[in-house]
Amino acid sequence: MIPVTGCVITFQEEDRIARCLESMDFCGELLVLDSGSTDRTVEIARDLGARVEVQVPFLGHRAQKQRAVELARHDWILSLDADEWLSEELRSELRELLGEEGFAGQGGAQASGAFEGPAGFSMPRKNRYLGRWMRHGKFWPDTKLRLFDRRRACWGGTDPHDRVELKPEARGGVRALRGAILHDSYRDFGEHRRTVERFTDIAAEALWKEGKRAGLLAPWLHGLGGFVSASLGKMGVLDGWRGGLAAWMAGRYGYLKYRKLRKLQKKGDW
Repeated sequence: MIPVTGCVITFQEEDRIARCLESMDFCGELLVLDSGSTDRTVEIARDLGARVEVQVPFLGHRAQKQRAVELARHDWILSLDADEWLSEELRSELRELLGEEGFAGQGGAQASGAFEGPAGFSMPRKNRYLGRWMRHGKFWPDTKLRLFDRRRACWGGTDPHDRVELKPEARGGVRALRGAILHDSYRDFGEHRRTVERFTDIAAEALWKEGKRAGLLAPWLHGLGGFVSASLGKMGVLDGWRGGLAAWMAGRYGYLKYRKLRKLQKKGDW
């Protein structure tokens, strides 16, 4: 089996880190990059055989995950968040894929200096929201690129919405897998609200630093757009009251992000 490092960044994840790591037990290495947990996160991870590194202060979502990639011993990376785990279907698919004869050559340098085979593999993510698996809206299929060759891909995006991106010169593209990552979106609705507040702080500051500005109506337009997209455009209403609540929170996210950007504009000292 080609050697793969399973990477996870953590902070106060004692209630779910075991499930995440156990689902990646076929990896040649498990690497946890912790940002100062004071609960049992680090102890549990080490008990499960993970190599634990500490990075304090937290670098930001994108940079923290990329730092974990850089610390890995292997070039092929399987990256999960602590609140995610691999479905049995995806585990079987990955074990079969990584054991394929010749797969190692897909990530290895050839005599010509080029690479053969995919640079990464994407997979759908199945989200559980307030106790129910969601099948519509922004919750499904929620495709993620999470198995990749770090020589041809890296973490990108804009905090807090990080994503794995192929490097400009990368060859091989991305191949889609069938099995799903499983994801507990939030422990409860209170966590959802707190996450929206925190993430909109980060997103508004990122927009400000990029030179983006918001007009008077921007918060309302983005709020309405987020709600309509999640509820009707992606048929989130088919997930019942949970789908409606999630769509409302998507609208709230858009509204708060641009309202906070306008506040930064008025302060003018960021």
